[in-house]
Amino acid sequence: MSQARLMDGTALARRIVERTAQRAAELTDRTGAAPCLATVLVGADPASVTYVRMKQNRCRTAGIVSRHVELPAETTTGELVGTLRALSQDPAVHGILLQHPVGEHIDERAAFEAIAPEKDVDGVTFASFATMSFGGPGFVSCTPGGILRLLDAYDVDLAGKRAVVVGRSAILGKPVGMLLLGRDATVTYCHSRTRDLSAVVGEADVVVAAVGRPRLIRGEDVKPGAVVVDAGYNPGNVGDVDFESAAERASLITPVPGGVGPMTIATLLEQTVAAAARQLGV
Repeated sequence: MSQARLMDGTALARRIVERTAQRAAELTDRTGAAPCLATVLVGADPASVTYVRMKQNRCRTAGIVSRHVELPAETTTGELVGTLRALSQDPAVHGILLQHPVGEHIDERAAFEAIAPEKDVDGVTFASFATMSFGGPGFVSCTPGGILRLLDAYDVDLAGKRAVVVGRSAILGKPVGMLLLGRDATVTYCHSRTRDLSAVVGEADVVVAAVGRPRLIRGEDVKPGAVVVDAGYNPGNVGDVDFESAAERASLITPVPGGVGPMTIATLLEQTVAAAARQLGV
C-alpha cells in the first residue's frame, strides 16, 4: 500500500487560477485593458493542438484574452521570428507563448530569442534564464516555477537538501536546478551519460524527474523519505517515475497526471497577468 502523501497540483493550481482571475478582473477594471496571451503554434501536432486548446480554455477561466496564431508546418525560421517580433511590438499583447516543438527545420532558439523578455511569460529566453538564475525580477520557466510552488505548498524545506534533477533540457531540467540552487539545495544534474544513475538518485532528498523516459526512476532507486517530483509525461498517462513502487518509499510524490502539469499552466496564467500589470503601469 502506498505510504507517500500525494502532492495535489490540480487543487493548488485551481487556487492560483482563482487568484489570478481576481487580479485580471481588477486590472481590467482599472485600465480598461484585459491581459492578453498570444499563443503561436507551428503545424498541427495533435498533442500540441490539444495543449494549446487547454491553455485557451484556462485563459478564459482566468479572464485573460487568448490570441491564437496558427502557422503552417512549412513555416521558416525567418517567418516565425518575424511573427514573434511583431507580437512583441504589439502593445495589446502582454505575454507570448511559442508552443514547442516547432519542427526540426526551425531554429527554436532563434525563435525564442525573438520574444521580448518583458513578454516572455513562459520563461524561455536567455534573459529569463539569467534573471531566474540570479534571482532577479523576471519570469521563470513555467514548469520549474510550478514545481517550486508545489514544494512550497507542502512545506518542503530545500535548504541543505540534496536535490537530484534527472534531465537537462533548456526549459525544464536546467532551470529547475537553478531554482533549487537558489533555495540553498545542493543540486546534481543527471542525464543520458550519467554513470550509475540509480546510485545518484538514491542519495537524493528531493528527486525531480524530467527526462521523458517512462518509469525510468524505480522505487528501489528512491531514498526512503525522499520527495519525488515527476515532471515527465509519456503516452498512456505515464510519468518518468514508476509511481506505485516509488510511492512505497517516498514521503511526498506527485501523481501523473494531476501533479506538475496543472501547475505549469497556472504559472503561465499568473505570469501573464503580472506581465500585463507591469506593461500597463499598474
